[in-house]
Amino acid sequence: MSARFEEIDWRPTAKGDISLRRRRDPSLGIDVYEIKLGDEFLMSSLFTEGEIALAQLGLRKLPDTGLDVVVGGLGLGYTAQAVLEDPRVRTLAVVEALGEVIEWHERELLPLGPVLTSDPRCHLVHGDFFALSGTTLGLDPQAPDRQFHAILVDIDHSPRHVLHPDHSAFYERAGMRRLAGHLRPGGVFALWSNDPPDEAFNAVLAETFAESEAHIVAFHNHLQDREGANTIYVARSAAS
Repeated sequence: MSARFEEIDWRPTAKGDISLRRRRDPSLGIDVYEIKLGDEFLMSSLFTEGEIALAQLGLRKLPDTGLDVVVGGLGLGYTAQAVLEDPRVRTLAVVEALGEVIEWHERELLPLGPVLTSDPRCHLVHGDFFALSGTTLGLDPQAPDRQFHAILVDIDHSPRHVLHPDHSAFYERAGMRRLAGHLRPGGVFALWSNDPPDEAFNAVLAETFAESEAHIVAFHNHLQDREGANTIYVARSAAS
């Protein structure tokens, strides 16, 4: 039996204090891992349906083999793990701004750390996803100018509720056009959001990509005994 609560690690960073915590949920009989940045909960292992659906919906309509994928935001690793479970995936670059989060996985302080760090297809990139997406050098510094079949992003709470004001430009038309430039023809951009579908952002996607849609992913929130939901935006560039 694990202790009811443990702060596994705590670090001051340029973005605020970050902590990794583990607590025992007695009603479910499981350990719950949580990452906090300041007062913000970035990720909890209690609710992962949306993070997993981000990978599954984002990769669903892509070719049968040889997929090169980027995940923006490592967190607890559930989106990255779901990507690696797809046998079509050839390479995965996971871009994470906080080196401490990468270190927690490399030190196997998180349950999925051994899965991600032992898979030769997976490369953890310490970098600012939003800054990299706005450059022509590409999202993986080891492979400049490389284009990808899918770019899956789970960093901010939603296009309107961002962790830093600098992120807002990414969700505007110019930001989406720059992001689309990192995709192969027919490639997919998918985004996790904690908010209901946003009509303004849907309009931005429709103007930038050949097709786009918003999926509602429902799950049971046992803490509040009600249904919760995330939104997964999926947009696809023109085939040629």
